Amino acid sequence: MKERRSSERIVAFVLAGGEGKRLRPLTLERCKPAVPFGGRYRLVDFVLSNLINSEIRSIYLLVQYKAQSLIEHVRKAWTISPLLPDQFVTVVPPQMQEGAAWFRGTADAVYQSLNLLRSHRPDLVVIFGADNIFRMDVRQMVRFHRESQADVTVAALPVPIEQTSSFGIIETDAEQRIQSFEEKPEHGKPMPSDPSRAFASMGNYIFNAQVLVDVLEAAYQRGETDFGHEVLPSLLDHHRVYAYNFCDNEVPGIKSYEEAGYWRDVGTLDAYYEAHRDVLGVQPRFDAFNPQWPIFSSHYQGPVGRVFNSHLDNSLLGAATLVSDANIRNSIIRREAVIEPGVELEDCIIMDYVRICRGARLRRVIVDRHNIIEANARIGFDAEADRARYEVTSSGLVVVPRGRPEYFARDSRDSRGTGLGYDE
Repeated sequence: MKERRSSERIVAFVLAGGEGKRLRPLTLERCKPAVPFGGRYRLVDFVLSNLINSEIRSIYLLVQYKAQSLIEHVRKAWTISPLLPDQFVTVVPPQMQEGAAWFRGTADAVYQSLNLLRSHRPDLVVIFGADNIFRMDVRQMVRFHRESQADVTVAALPVPIEQTSSFGIIETDAEQRIQSFEEKPEHGKPMPSDPSRAFASMGNYIFNAQVLVDVLEAAYQRGETDFGHEVLPSLLDHHRVYAYNFCDNEVPGIKSYEEAGYWRDVGTLDAYYEAHRDVLGVQPRFDAFNPQWPIFSSHYQGPVGRVFNSHLDNSLLGAATLVSDANIRNSIIRREAVIEPGVELEDCIIMDYVRICRGARLRRVIVDRHNIIEANARIGFDAEADRARYEVTSSGLVVVPRGRPEYFARDSRDSRGTGLGYDE
């Protein structure tokens, strides 16, 4: 693979201000990119890891909605040496250069931050979202952008033609130059090379830097605030806009059993839950362990988990978890959780600092942080009773909202909580 020119300067903007309304109650007190995922990650860790592994290390994280949890995570997990001035992950709130306005859309978020480009004077600007599960070598997309002599390149995911009503669909010519955008068409235009599939926009872009500045300044004058709906369609007649086929991306270390071109938009509770199932199993669709392309996250210093007299099958345990005389299947338990004797968990996601008390039984339940599930509780067995207390999706998935951390002891694993530490 040909590397980018050593003199080429690339700055990344990561759009991390998403409110994530469809993920409520998980987003009642945190933004979508800060939502935990798997045994130890946050959603934002995937895009940041892809950029760092791709040697793109000048990264601005644009935040807005309930960002404190995300800010704390970035502070603890994503500090790059201050001795290297061009290597950083910096949190950026709305700059309000043109008045006291929050971000009004994806394009407006970058427009409000254009002042940051003037100090870097980059050749290219990478603009990615912060809330998808995927691995990607962004250098390969940069190479395609250069070889196509593109002004703008849009990452595109081939999807079955019958699913186009769920995506923003891109029509291209045989050279992958974009001809049109359609938002969730009933019958989207197929890829020239495969009539059974269509290109869906992934919301990830590469711009030539000066092109980005020019088009955003013009979009601001027209009152346009969103890349996908307004800015990019307006460029097709006068700029070279190309689609990069995400399935052409080859990341080192991917196992033969993993899903090629794995990418998930976890925008709903059911999609978020199903993506967790993809990291379980002897041969998971998405294997989080890949030393050649690691997913970075927090530098948590707690001890390893401990298990006593329990049966665990197809499950992941986070650090400092304590499991005693329990039966656990197809579940993910994050750090500092306590699972007491007689507990049965099936197809569950148990987040950090949760205690499941004696005899409780949970099935297809997500329990958010800082909760105590009372002894002998039954959740996931009576939909009517669950709806009276919790969020229940149309598929029957139960979500227990975040608890109150002040209830938890901070210095020991006593009967009120796990106590090894507090993390937003």
